[in-house]
Amino acid sequence: MPPVFAHGRLRLYLLKLLDEAPRHGYEVIRLLEERFQGLYAPSAGTVYPRLAKLEAEGLVTYATEGGRKVYSITDAGRAELADRGGELADLELEIRDSVSELAAEIRDDVRGAAGDLRREMLAAANASATQPEDESWKAAKEELRKARQEWKEQARRAKDESRRAREEAQQARRQAKEAQERAREEVQRIAAQLQEQLSRTGGMFGSLAGAWLGGNSTAAAPGTPTAPGPSGSGWAEDLAPSADPARDLDRLLDRFRDDIRDAARDHGVTPAQLSEARAHLAAAAARIEAGLRPGA
Repeated sequence: MPPVFAHGRLRLYLLKLLDEAPRHGYEVIRLLEERFQGLYAPSAGTVYPRLAKLEAEGLVTYATEGGRKVYSITDAGRAELADRGGELADLELEIRDSVSELAAEIRDDVRGAAGDLRREMLAAANASATQPEDESWKAAKEELRKARQEWKEQARRAKDESRRAREEAQQARRQAKEAQERAREEVQRIAAQLQEQLSRTGGMFGSLAGAWLGGNSTAAAPGTPTAPGPSGSGWAEDLAPSADPARDLDRLLDRFRDDIRDAARDHGVTPAQLSEARAHLAAAAARIEAGLRPGA
Protein backbone atom coordinates (compact mmCIF):
# COMPACT_ATOMS: atom_id res chain seq x y z
CA MET A 1 0.00 0.00 0.00
CA PRO A 2 1.43 3.46 -0.87
CA PRO A 3 2.19 5.86 1.98
CA VAL A 4 -0.78 8.13 2.81
CA PHE A 5 1.33 11.14 3.79
CA ALA A 6 4.77 11.98 2.49
CA HIS A 7 7.44 12.99 4.98
CA GLY A 8 6.35 16.04 7.01
CA ARG A 9 2.95 16.31 5.34
CA LEU A 10 0.96 14.90 8.29
CA ARG A 11 2.41 17.68 10.47
CA LEU A 12 1.17 20.28 7.96
CA TYR A 13 -2.30 18.71 7.75
CA LEU A 14 -2.62 18.64 11.56
CA LEU A 15 -1.95 22.40 11.58
CA LYS A 16 -4.68 22.82 8.94
CA LEU A 17 -7.24 20.87 11.02
CA LEU A 18 -6.42 22.88 14.15
CA ASP A 19 -6.66 26.11 12.15
CA GLU A 20 -10.27 25.18 11.33
CA ALA A 21 -11.21 24.79 15.03
CA PRO A 22 -9.71 23.65 18.35
CA ARG A 23 -9.87 19.87 18.63
CA HIS A 24 -8.80 17.05 20.93
CA GLY A 25 -6.71 14.14 19.69
CA TYR A 26 -9.57 11.69 19.15
CA GLU A 27 -11.45 14.27 17.09
CA VAL A 28 -8.36 14.78 14.91
CA ILE A 29 -8.19 11.01 14.27
CA ARG A 30 -11.91 10.89 13.43
CA LEU A 31 -11.64 13.84 11.02
CA LEU A 32 -8.71 12.24 9.20
CA GLU A 33 -10.77 9.07 8.80
CA GLU A 34 -13.66 11.12 7.38
CA ARG A 35 -11.40 12.98 4.94
CA PHE A 36 -10.14 9.63 3.66
CA GLN A 37 -13.74 8.28 3.40
CA GLY A 38 -13.04 5.59 5.98
CA LEU A 39 -10.16 4.08 3.97
CA TYR A 40 -7.47 5.32 6.34
CA ALA A 41 -7.48 6.13 10.05
CA PRO A 42 -4.18 6.98 11.79
CA SER A 43 -3.50 5.39 15.14
CA ALA A 44 -3.22 7.29 18.39
CA GLY A 45 0.48 6.41 18.37
CA THR A 46 0.80 8.37 15.11
CA VAL A 47 -1.22 11.47 15.97
CA TYR A 48 -0.53 12.21 19.64
CA PRO A 49 3.30 12.29 19.40
CA ARG A 50 3.09 14.75 16.50
CA LEU A 51 0.66 16.96 18.44
CA ALA A 52 3.08 16.91 21.37
CA LYS A 53 5.96 17.88 19.07
CA LEU A 54 3.94 20.75 17.56
CA GLU A 55 3.17 21.94 21.08
CA ALA A 56 6.86 21.78 22.03
CA GLU A 57 7.71 23.88 18.95
CA GLY A 58 5.16 26.51 19.95
CA LEU A 59 2.98 25.93 16.90
CA VAL A 60 0.00 24.67 18.94
CA THR A 61 -1.13 24.99 22.53
CA TYR A 62 -3.66 23.09 24.55
CA ALA A 63 -6.17 23.51 27.37
CA THR A 64 -7.56 20.71 29.51
CA GLU A 65 -11.33 20.29 29.25
CA GLY A 66 -13.09 17.39 30.92
CA GLY A 67 -9.82 15.58 31.50
CA ARG A 68 -8.80 15.81 27.80
CA LYS A 69 -6.32 18.06 26.02
CA VAL A 70 -7.97 20.34 23.48
CA TYR A 71 -5.34 21.63 21.03
CA SER A 72 -5.47 25.08 19.37
CA ILE A 73 -3.18 26.57 16.76
CA THR A 74 -0.96 29.51 17.79
CA ASP A 75 0.01 32.58 15.80
CA ALA A 76 3.31 30.88 14.98
CA GLY A 77 1.39 27.89 13.63
CA ARG A 78 -0.77 30.14 11.45
CA ALA A 79 2.35 31.84 10.15
CA GLU A 80 3.79 28.49 9.09
CA LEU A 81 0.51 27.59 7.35
CA ALA A 82 0.62 30.91 5.48
CA ASP A 83 4.24 30.32 4.42
CA ARG A 84 3.40 26.82 3.17
CA GLY A 85 0.14 27.67 1.39
CA GLY A 86 1.30 26.22 -1.93
CA GLU A 87 2.50 23.06 -0.26
CA LEU A 88 -0.89 22.73 1.50
CA ALA A 89 -2.69 22.92 -1.86
CA ASP A 90 -0.44 20.16 -3.20
CA LEU A 91 -1.19 18.15 -0.06
CA GLU A 92 -4.94 18.32 -0.76
CA LEU A 93 -4.29 16.89 -4.23
CA GLU A 94 -2.07 14.19 -2.75
CA ILE A 95 -4.82 13.21 -0.31
CA ARG A 96 -7.32 12.79 -3.15
CA ASP A 97 -4.76 10.69 -5.04
CA SER A 98 -4.08 8.61 -1.92
CA VAL A 99 -7.81 7.97 -1.46
CA SER A 100 -8.08 6.84 -5.09
CA GLU A 101 -5.06 4.54 -4.76
CA LEU A 102 -6.31 3.07 -1.48
CA ALA A 103 -9.73 2.43 -2.98
CA ALA A 104 -8.17 0.81 -6.07
CA GLU A 105 -5.98 -1.48 -3.98
CA ILE A 106 -8.90 -2.47 -1.79
CA ARG A 107 -10.97 -3.27 -4.89
CA ASP A 108 -8.12 -5.35 -6.28
CA ASP A 109 -7.73 -7.19 -2.99
CA VAL A 110 -11.44 -7.93 -2.82
CA ARG A 111 -11.54 -8.99 -6.45
CA GLY A 112 -8.57 -11.29 -5.94
CA ALA A 113 -10.02 -12.79 -2.77
CA ALA A 114 -13.34 -13.38 -4.50
CA GLY A 115 -11.56 -15.11 -7.41
CA ASP A 116 -9.60 -17.33 -5.04
CA LEU A 117 -12.78 -18.26 -3.22
CA ARG A 118 -14.56 -19.17 -6.45
CA ARG A 119 -11.63 -21.34 -7.58
CA GLU A 120 -11.53 -23.11 -4.22
CA MET A 121 -15.25 -23.77 -4.30
CA LEU A 122 -15.03 -25.08 -7.88
CA ALA A 123 -12.17 -27.38 -6.93
CA ALA A 124 -14.08 -28.66 -3.94
CA ALA A 125 -17.15 -29.31 -6.08
CA ASN A 126 -15.12 -31.20 -8.67
CA ALA A 127 -13.44 -33.26 -6.01
CA SER A 128 -16.76 -34.13 -4.41
CA ALA A 129 -18.14 -35.26 -7.78
CA THR A 130 -15.31 -37.78 -8.32
CA GLN A 131 -14.67 -38.93 -4.75
CA PRO A 132 -16.93 -40.61 -2.24
CA GLU A 133 -18.45 -38.28 0.28
CA ASP A 134 -16.58 -38.32 3.55
CA GLU A 135 -18.03 -37.42 6.92
CA SER A 136 -16.79 -33.81 6.83
CA TRP A 137 -18.43 -33.19 3.45
CA LYS A 138 -21.67 -34.72 4.68
CA ALA A 139 -21.53 -32.51 7.75
CA ALA A 140 -20.95 -29.43 5.59
CA LYS A 141 -23.95 -30.28 3.40
CA GLU A 142 -26.08 -30.78 6.48
CA GLU A 143 -25.04 -27.40 7.85
CA LEU A 144 -25.92 -25.82 4.52
CA ARG A 145 -29.33 -27.49 4.57
CA LYS A 146 -29.97 -26.26 8.10
CA ALA A 147 -28.89 -22.74 7.17
CA ARG A 148 -31.30 -22.71 4.22
CA GLN A 149 -34.12 -24.00 6.40
CA GLU A 150 -33.40 -21.36 9.02
CA TRP A 151 -33.40 -18.66 6.36
CA LYS A 152 -36.78 -19.84 5.06
CA GLU A 153 -38.16 -19.87 8.61
CA GLN A 154 -36.92 -16.36 9.25
CA ALA A 155 -38.46 -15.18 5.99
CA ARG A 156 -41.78 -16.81 6.94
CA ARG A 157 -41.73 -15.16 10.39
CA ALA A 158 -40.92 -11.79 8.84
CA LYS A 159 -43.84 -12.19 6.43
CA ASP A 160 -46.18 -13.11 9.30
CA GLU A 161 -45.02 -10.11 11.32
CA SER A 162 -45.59 -7.83 8.35
CA ARG A 163 -49.10 -9.22 7.84
CA ARG A 164 -49.96 -8.79 11.54
CA ALA A 165 -48.61 -5.23 11.47
CA ARG A 166 -50.85 -4.40 8.49
CA GLU A 167 -53.88 -5.91 10.21
CA GLU A 168 -53.17 -4.01 13.43
CA ALA A 169 -52.76 -0.78 11.46
CA GLN A 170 -56.08 -1.33 9.69
CA GLN A 171 -57.80 -2.07 13.00
CA ALA A 172 -56.28 1.07 14.54
CA ARG A 173 -57.58 3.15 11.63
CA ARG A 174 -61.07 1.67 12.05
CA GLN A 175 -61.04 2.38 15.77
CA ALA A 176 -59.84 5.93 15.17
CA LYS A 177 -62.63 6.48 12.63
CA GLU A 178 -65.23 5.10 15.03
CA ALA A 179 -63.91 7.31 17.84
CA GLN A 180 -64.05 10.30 15.52
CA GLU A 181 -67.67 9.53 14.64
CA ARG A 182 -68.59 9.16 18.32
CA ALA A 183 -66.87 12.44 19.13
CA ARG A 184 -68.71 14.20 16.30
CA GLU A 185 -72.07 12.86 17.55
CA GLU A 186 -71.25 13.96 21.09
CA VAL A 187 -70.31 17.45 19.90
CA GLN A 188 -73.56 17.70 17.94
CA ARG A 189 -75.56 16.57 20.99
CA ILE A 190 -73.87 19.14 23.24
CA ALA A 191 -74.34 21.84 20.61
CA ALA A 192 -78.06 21.04 20.43
CA GLN A 193 -78.37 21.28 24.20
CA LEU A 194 -76.49 24.56 24.20
CA GLN A 195 -78.69 25.92 21.41
CA GLU A 196 -81.78 25.00 23.40
CA GLN A 197 -80.39 26.74 26.49
CA LEU A 198 -79.50 29.85 24.51
CA SER A 199 -82.97 30.02 23.00
CA ARG A 200 -84.36 30.29 26.53
CA THR A 201 -82.13 33.24 27.30
CA GLY A 202 -82.23 34.93 23.91
CA GLY A 203 -83.69 38.21 25.17
CA MET A 204 -80.82 39.07 27.47
CA PHE A 205 -78.95 41.26 24.99
CA GLY A 206 -82.09 42.95 23.80
CA SER A 207 -83.26 43.80 27.29
CA LEU A 208 -79.90 45.20 28.35
CA ALA A 209 -79.47 47.34 25.24
CA GLY A 210 -83.15 48.31 25.26
CA ALA A 211 -82.80 49.60 28.79
CA TRP A 212 -80.32 52.17 27.53
CA LEU A 213 -82.80 53.17 24.89
CA GLY A 214 -85.40 53.91 27.54
CA GLY A 215 -87.17 50.54 27.46
CA ASN A 216 -87.53 50.12 23.65
CA SER A 217 -86.15 46.54 23.50
CA THR A 218 -87.37 43.23 22.33
CA ALA A 219 -89.21 41.16 24.88
CA ALA A 220 -87.02 39.00 27.10
CA ALA A 221 -87.48 35.30 27.25
CA PRO A 222 -89.80 34.07 29.98
CA GLY A 223 -88.05 34.00 33.34
CA THR A 224 -85.09 36.07 32.09
CA PRO A 225 -84.43 39.15 34.29
CA THR A 226 -84.29 42.40 32.37
CA ALA A 227 -81.53 44.93 32.90
CA PRO A 228 -83.02 48.18 34.24
CA GLY A 229 -82.27 51.35 32.33
CA PRO A 230 -80.36 54.32 33.69
CA SER A 231 -83.48 56.50 33.94
CA GLY A 232 -84.69 56.39 37.52
CA SER A 233 -84.77 52.61 37.73
CA GLY A 234 -81.92 52.22 40.18
CA TRP A 235 -79.44 50.75 37.69
CA ALA A 236 -75.83 51.43 38.76
CA GLU A 237 -77.06 53.52 41.65
CA ASP A 238 -74.01 52.42 43.63
CA LEU A 239 -71.90 54.63 41.33
CA ALA A 240 -72.22 57.95 43.12
CA PRO A 241 -71.84 61.01 40.86
CA SER A 242 -68.73 63.12 41.15
CA ALA A 243 -67.79 66.62 40.08
CA ASP A 244 -66.61 65.28 36.69
CA PRO A 245 -69.57 64.20 34.49
CA ALA A 246 -67.25 62.86 31.78
CA ARG A 247 -65.62 60.53 34.30
CA ASP A 248 -69.05 59.45 35.57
CA LEU A 249 -70.07 58.59 32.00
CA ASP A 250 -66.95 56.42 31.60
CA ARG A 251 -67.88 54.58 34.79
CA LEU A 252 -71.42 53.96 33.54
CA LEU A 253 -70.12 52.65 30.22
CA ASP A 254 -67.74 50.33 32.06
CA ARG A 255 -70.63 48.99 34.14
CA PHE A 256 -72.76 48.47 31.01
CA ARG A 257 -69.91 46.61 29.30
CA ASP A 258 -69.40 44.38 32.36
CA ASP A 259 -73.11 43.51 32.50
CA ILE A 260 -73.14 42.54 28.80
CA ARG A 261 -69.96 40.51 29.21
CA ASP A 262 -71.35 38.66 32.25
CA ALA A 263 -74.54 37.81 30.37
CA ALA A 264 -72.55 36.46 27.40
CA ARG A 265 -70.33 34.41 29.67
CA ASP A 266 -73.23 32.95 31.65
CA HIS A 267 -75.55 32.15 28.74
CA GLY A 268 -73.42 32.05 25.60
CA VAL A 269 -73.97 33.86 22.31
CA THR A 270 -75.42 32.61 19.04
CA PRO A 271 -74.79 34.30 15.66
CA ALA A 272 -78.41 35.52 15.64
CA GLN A 273 -78.06 37.00 19.13
CA LEU A 274 -74.83 38.69 18.13
CA SER A 275 -76.53 40.31 15.15
CA GLU A 276 -79.42 41.47 17.34
CA ALA A 277 -77.02 42.81 19.97
CA ARG A 278 -75.08 44.73 17.29
CA ALA A 279 -78.30 46.42 16.13
CA HIS A 280 -79.27 47.40 19.70
CA LEU A 281 -75.80 48.70 20.48
CA ALA A 282 -75.71 50.74 17.27
CA ALA A 283 -79.06 52.31 18.14
CA ALA A 284 -77.96 52.98 21.71
CA ALA A 285 -74.69 54.55 20.56
CA ALA A 286 -76.53 56.81 18.09
CA ARG A 287 -79.04 57.93 20.73
CA ILE A 288 -76.41 58.63 23.39
CA GLU A 289 -74.20 60.45 20.88
CA ALA A 290 -77.14 62.63 19.85
CA GLY A 291 -77.86 63.38 23.49
CA LEU A 292 -74.29 64.51 24.11
CA ARG A 293 -74.22 67.04 21.29
CA PRO A 294 -74.29 70.72 22.22
CA GLY A 295 -77.85 72.05 22.56
CA ALA A 296 -79.36 68.59 22.85
